[in-house]
Amino acid sequence: MGGIDDRGSHFWLSLFWAEALAAQTEDAELASEFQPIAAKLRENAEQIDRELLDAQGEPADLGGYYWPDEAKTTAVMRPSETFNAIIDGMKN
Repeated sequence: MGGIDDRGSHFWLSLFWAEALAAQTEDAELASEFQPIAAKLRENAEQIDRELLDAQGEPADLGGYYWPDEAKTTAVMRPSETFNAIIDGMKN
């Protein structure tokens, strides 16, 4: 339909949480960890939105309803390479 769906909602929620964690002052280490993440998400918001919106409009094969295939579901639910790279970069 061209509007935001769950995948886009997850992106915006991630961005707002990252910005809030970066701005908080109770834990300086946590803030410093999330400042570059929040900046990358904000800088790439337009690109991420476009990638997420471009993934819409076609039926998605999840490999099953009650027992979906993990690889197929992951591919459908993570269509933004830009967002994935930022989030995956957080893993230590």
